[in-house]
Amino acid sequence: MRRFFSLICFVMLSTLVTAEAAKPKTTIKHVEPLSWWVGMNTPLQLLINGENIGAWSVEILPANQGVSVSGVHTADSPNYLFVDVDIEDDAVAGDYTLRFTNGKSKLNYIYTIAERVAGSAERKSFTTADFVYLIMPDRFANGDTSNDSTDDTIEKVDRSRAGRRHGGDIQGIIDHLDYIADLGATAIWSTPLLLDNENGASYHGYSCSDYYRIDPRYGSNELFKSYVEECHKRDLKVIMDIVPNHSSTSHWWYADQPFEDWTHKWESYTQSNWTFSTNMDFNASKSDLYQMESGWFDRSMADMNLDNVYLLNYFKQWAVWWIEYSGLDGFRVDTYPYNEKMPMSQWCKAVMEEYPNFNIVGEVWTSSIPQLAYWQGGNYNKDGFNSHLKSIMDFPLHDAIRAAMTEGGARGGWGKGMTRIYDVLSHDFVYHDLQNMMIMAGNHDTDRVGDVVEGDARRMKLVAAMLCTMRGMPQMLYGDELMFRSTDRSKGHPTLRVDFPGGWEGDAKNLFDRAQHTGDEKDVFDYTHKLMNWRKSKDVIHNGRTLHFIDRDNTYAYFRYNDSEVVFVYINNSDDTREVAWERYAEISEGLTEGRDVITGESVTMQGCKVAPATALIVEFKR
Repeated sequence: MRRFFSLICFVMLSTLVTAEAAKPKTTIKHVEPLSWWVGMNTPLQLLINGENIGAWSVEILPANQGVSVSGVHTADSPNYLFVDVDIEDDAVAGDYTLRFTNGKSKLNYIYTIAERVAGSAERKSFTTADFVYLIMPDRFANGDTSNDSTDDTIEKVDRSRAGRRHGGDIQGIIDHLDYIADLGATAIWSTPLLLDNENGASYHGYSCSDYYRIDPRYGSNELFKSYVEECHKRDLKVIMDIVPNHSSTSHWWYADQPFEDWTHKWESYTQSNWTFSTNMDFNASKSDLYQMESGWFDRSMADMNLDNVYLLNYFKQWAVWWIEYSGLDGFRVDTYPYNEKMPMSQWCKAVMEEYPNFNIVGEVWTSSIPQLAYWQGGNYNKDGFNSHLKSIMDFPLHDAIRAAMTEGGARGGWGKGMTRIYDVLSHDFVYHDLQNMMIMAGNHDTDRVGDVVEGDARRMKLVAAMLCTMRGMPQMLYGDELMFRSTDRSKGHPTLRVDFPGGWEGDAKNLFDRAQHTGDEKDVFDYTHKLMNWRKSKDVIHNGRTLHFIDRDNTYAYFRYNDSEVVFVYINNSDDTREVAWERYAEISEGLTEGRDVITGESVTMQGCKVAPATALIVEFKR
């Protein structure tokens, strides 16, 4: 009996040892992209991350369903595999098993290949018919207090400090979409919503810690998708702000990067020299160009190396995944010229090949018009470079508008006041595509326009008048419709990114409620609201040509026109009443004697028409 019992124990022990030996020695920590679709043009290459996963082989089951492994690539780190997946056009949508084996053990991972939404490839994007409203979500509205601080993120909410998390979130934006739509905006650009897990100043979101995860303090991937759907119900387009140039040093891959050249590494910390003219300067040294595109943006922002083909593929798929998953309408790309320009050109081209009508606008922060024009796709560059970047942000016009508004009164003359704006627009011949230029007077990185005009509501309205009537795609920072000002201009970014009053429970005033607008804020809002809603249906503004006239008295006159309509805009930035010299515009004004004042709705006779100080006159005519 003892011998029999000992034999049983031996067999059980042997079985346990064998079972233990059969257990996988690894786990799959990350598979990205998170899912994919049948019928995509973009090739699928999975990034697989797990301990020693590089030593494993992989297949996809079930077989004969149109989905298979076509290539496997190891990395410098043993903890990565890059797996090429072939998806035939008639592949069966559904859940597939990625089966990993190492000769002794097996490991399964379920991966979804879904049906593509009908018409996805033909989706429309933002155009000159849109007015873009820029939101910094942490400062807009707190719709869900339960996620103000989370266990899996470092920085906790502290609304008492300008540079810390204040608790705004995606639900807060959703709760106030009707306000944005009523204002007259037709598109929303939000600063990054992806996880930024730095231990301070993480609210801005430009230091990404996970490219496939919405920051839990903002919500979830599913809530972001719902946000896009809610926007679309209100005819609002959604533009996602993305940052391929750098990731956070808190990103999960930073401590164990797939390849030695995944990020740019230096013997000691080296910042970019910020001189992106080195991209097109024939006289620039190679070392200066290298430091510009390979130097870091900040100590916490690891500079990505897009010359690594696996990383470039990763970013192509990442962009496509977010568009397809959430139904996005456009991208804004941060710090565009700091990326390696040839890989970024390939990135733009790949996104546009998947979505031919999609629009991507790049932040090219320069006051140099030729340098700005260089980055727009299709521009006739001497070096033959084509960025394939559809749209660019018009910082020269931004600079001119802001400078002109500080030179009101009698401070006109040569190169001053409104002649600055005339001079910038006189260079429009340099640009390849005037339709695809985003115009603005301020954003989340610049001083508040309300601060620039020193709280002068009259000149705040001049800015709104120009944004609503000039060529290009206008963009306005949240709160500029109410002339928000910084809490302390001397302290920089955190204090200009003010909380929207009424976005937090207990706020003394709710400016989302028009009934609570008073004084200058009401004056500026009502004016802006009128113009933005008028602009929605005006093809002459969206697609018309421009004719402008030079003056040296701190006024600026221009016409937007097409075959059926003419809109006359007269900006009086002086402190004197000016009479419109209508005869001077005879080449276009002949026969246009009476029009409609866009703001008042009243008829206007142009002969002898006078415009008050610091006031815009906008008159529309039928031909």
